[in-house]
Amino acid sequence: MDDKMVNMAAPDGGGDVAAAALTIGKEQAREAMTVLQRYKRGKANLESRIIENQKWYRLRHWELLRSKQNGENPEPVSAWLFNTVMNKHADAMDNYPEYNVMPREQSDEQDAKTISSVLPVVLERADFEQTYSDNWWDKLISGTAVYSPVWDSSIDNGVGDIAIRQIDLLNFFWEPGVQDIQKSRNVFFVELVDTDVLEDSYPVLRNKLSAKGFTLARYDYDDDVDTEDKSVLVHWYYKRKVGDKSVLHYAQICNEEVLFSSENEGYEDGWYAHGMYPFVLDVLFPEKGTPVGFGFVDICKDPQMYIDKLNGLILMNTALATNPRWFAQDNNPVNEEEYLDQSKKLVHVAGSLDETHLRKIDVEPVPGNTLNVLQMRIDEMKETSGNRDVSSGSTGGGVTAAAAIAALQEAGNKGSRDMINGSYRAYKKMGYMILELMRQFYDEPRYFRISAPNGAAEYVAFNNANMGNQVAVLDESGRPLYRKPIYDIKISAQKRSAISREVENQRATELYGAGFFNPERAQEAMIALDMMEFEGKDKVLEKVMQGQTLMNMLQQMSAQMQQMAAIIQSTTGIAQQPTDGSGGGGGKTAGGSSSIGAKTSDAMTKTSTPYAQQLASRATPDMSKARQGVSAQ
Repeated sequence: MDDKMVNMAAPDGGGDVAAAALTIGKEQAREAMTVLQRYKRGKANLESRIIENQKWYRLRHWELLRSKQNGENPEPVSAWLFNTVMNKHADAMDNYPEYNVMPREQSDEQDAKTISSVLPVVLERADFEQTYSDNWWDKLISGTAVYSPVWDSSIDNGVGDIAIRQIDLLNFFWEPGVQDIQKSRNVFFVELVDTDVLEDSYPVLRNKLSAKGFTLARYDYDDDVDTEDKSVLVHWYYKRKVGDKSVLHYAQICNEEVLFSSENEGYEDGWYAHGMYPFVLDVLFPEKGTPVGFGFVDICKDPQMYIDKLNGLILMNTALATNPRWFAQDNNPVNEEEYLDQSKKLVHVAGSLDETHLRKIDVEPVPGNTLNVLQMRIDEMKETSGNRDVSSGSTGGGVTAAAAIAALQEAGNKGSRDMINGSYRAYKKMGYMILELMRQFYDEPRYFRISAPNGAAEYVAFNNANMGNQVAVLDESGRPLYRKPIYDIKISAQKRSAISREVENQRATELYGAGFFNPERAQEAMIALDMMEFEGKDKVLEKVMQGQTLMNMLQQMSAQMQQMAAIIQSTTGIAQQPTDGSGGGGGKTAGGSSSIGAKTSDAMTKTSTPYAQQLASRATPDMSKARQGVSAQ
C-alpha cells in the first residue's frame, strides 16, 4: 500500500471529536493487538505455504529440495509449472470482465445505463486492469487474491474517488475458522510505513517507534530489503451491532497508539454505509473452514519435482557418457597428469600399453522406461492443470480454420471457464461495494467521457442524486414513503483473443448470409435466435426487431400513399406518377410539368444507404394496380 492510506482523510459526516466519548483508547488498542497476534498464529501454515509457492513460481524450488548429500549433482529446472500459470493468466486477461448494471424498476433504467457507462471510466482511473492482472498472479500461485475497494479522499487534490487496491495475504488477517470474511469479528490489514513519515503525520508517535512489537512474514527476496527504518501500521476493521443494523468501524493503530478511530470521531453510520468489510477474496480452489484456498502451484509442484529429478538423473547419465571415467592400475605406465591435461598433444607412456593398465568405465544408456516415466509425468502435469497443447494454440490433424481451433480450445478450457466464472462472482461482490461507495460519496457532479452507442465520444455529468432514497408514495397522512434504487450487476467478458474475435466475426457473416437481417424474414430469424445462445444475442435480436419495425412502417406508408393516389385521381382525374420516376414521358405529367414525386425520390436516394434504398424500393406503391382499381370503379 502507498502512503495515501496513512494520510487518508475521514469521509464526510464525522462528528465533533471533543463532544464524542473516546471509546477506542490505548486499552482497546492493546486488546486489538492481542487479537491480531492470535490471528497471525492461526495462519502461520498458510504464510509458510505462500512463501514456498513463490519459490516454486520463480523456479527456485531446488532450494527446498536440495540436501547436504547432493554434492555436484545437476539441478535442472524445467518451466512446466510456470507455463501452466502463465497460460491460465493469459486466459484470465483474454476474458477481462466488464460491468452491466441493470435496474430492478423501470424508473431507474436510464440511471442504470449511465452507471454502466461511467463504471468503466472509474475503474480505468483506478488503474484496475493492473490490479486485476497482479491479483490473478496471486490467485494462481497462492490460491487467493484479495481486492480492497475503498474511498481515497486524497485523489484529485482532495476531491476523492474510489480506489481498488491489491492486498497481500501475508499482511491480511482474519478470525481463524470462519469461511466468510464478512463473519469475522475483526479484520486487520498491516503494512510497513517509513518511521519518519509516520512521525511527521502523527507527532504523538515521536520517539515511540523503536520497539518492534509485531513482525510480518517476509518473502525470500533477491534484493536485500531493509526494514529497520519502517514501522508497523495496523488498519483495524470491526463491526458493532446498533439495533438491527451492523455498523462497520475503522481504526488506525501504531505501537498501541490510536491514530484514528471512526467511533471516536462520531461516525454514527460507521466508516462505510454499506456496513461490509472492504475486502473481497477471489479464491481458486476453496477449502473448508477458511476464506482462502490453494492454487495451481500447490497441485502441480509434485509433478514438477519428479520431472526435474528425472531430468537431473538423465543429465547425469549423459554427462558420464560424454565425459567418461577410467579404471587405472596402481603401476599404470600412463602419465596421468599429461593425460588429464587437454592442452597436451603428447601423453608419455612408460613401457607397453594395454587394457590391463587403463580401461574406460562403460556407462549404460538411459533405459527406455525412464524416458517413458518422464513423459508420463509431463502428461500428468498437463492433465492435472488442464494446460493441454490445444490450449496454447497447438493443433494436430491439419486443423487450420479459426472456428475449428476455437471449438477445440473451448472444449479443452472447461477448467479455465470455471476458474474465470469464480472470479466473476467475486468481481460482482466488489461491484456492489463500488455502487454503494458511489451512493455514499458522489455528492458533487463528476464529468466523464464515455462512448456513445455509435462509437462517438460523449460527455456526461454524474452524481448520486438519483441513487439515494426516492419518494415512492404518500401514506394516508400525507407523509412521503421512500424507496432506495436497487441495481443488479451482470458480468460479461471483453473478448480480447484474436481467435475469439475471428469467431464472432465469422458468426456475424453466417447470420447475414442466412438472411437473419432481412426484414421480410424477421419472424423466422427471431425464432431461430431464441434457440441459439452466444455472447451479444440480445443486441442481434434488437437489430432484427428494429428492421422488422422499419419494414412494417414503410409498408403502412406505402398503403397510405396508394390510397391517397387513388383519391387524388378520382377527384382531379389526373393520374399520379410513380415515386421512382419510371412513368412514361421522361417523368412529365399530362400537363408537361416535372414529377414532384420523382424529384423527391431522387433527393432522398442520393444520400441513402444501399440497404435503405432496397427497403424503399420494396415499399414503392404499385401505381398500375391503383389505376386498375380506379378504372374498375
